[in-house]
Amino acid sequence: MSTSRKLILAGVALVALVAGAFLLWILVLRDDAPTALDSGDLDAALSSTTVAPADAGADGVWSVAADSTLGYRVQEVLGGIDVEGAGRTSDVTGSLTIAGNQATAAEFTVQMASITSDSDRRDGQFRSRIMSVDEFPTATFVLTAPIDFGAVPAEGESLTATATGDLTLRGVTRSVTFPVEAQLEGGRIGVLGSIPILFSDYSIPDPSNGFAVVKDNGLLEFVLVFDRA
Repeated sequence: MSTSRKLILAGVALVALVAGAFLLWILVLRDDAPTALDSGDLDAALSSTTVAPADAGADGVWSVAADSTLGYRVQEVLGGIDVEGAGRTSDVTGSLTIAGNQATAAEFTVQMASITSDSDRRDGQFRSRIMSVDEFPTATFVLTAPIDFGAVPAEGESLTATATGDLTLRGVTRSVTFPVEAQLEGGRIGVLGSIPILFSDYSIPDPSNGFAVVKDNGLLEFVLVFDRA
């Protein structure tokens, strides 16, 4: 066998080995993204700490607690295989004001550099090229219209409603409207929700690279837990 033919066969074998290792990583060794936040996560977050319920009910000002979770979820294609990518953080601050059956004010701020996923490579891209966290260290949401829950929340009861406010990502602010689920339990308030994000609306660069192809949209998902301020 000629030397050139041996080199070609060796190259083919190397490519096959690399491709096989890549598929093994995707299908077996790679950590799956955490499942989407749902009512079970809301219940778990609220039950992590119990505070004696106040006689005043839910009325008043509430502050975001450390049990909160906020992050992103995107659809990716790795080596022709559809997968999910997700990053999360608990580094969220903010407040919520309740009066009767309405949330009259709400806002939260997240430290973008604190969001992490199962991939250091994805996190590096997220913090630098994609979200430019050195220039835009925070993302914020500010409620711009009261949320009407239709009833005064009772202990342990879940209520659903629609929230509208200004979301700021990467220095760009857009008005967003999205459904939320809220629950008063154990002297705490929990709010579950997700906001669809079209990257071009916020001047977010295409997250795709030579390693992964990412769809042009994703979700900002959260479970926010509030303790009385």
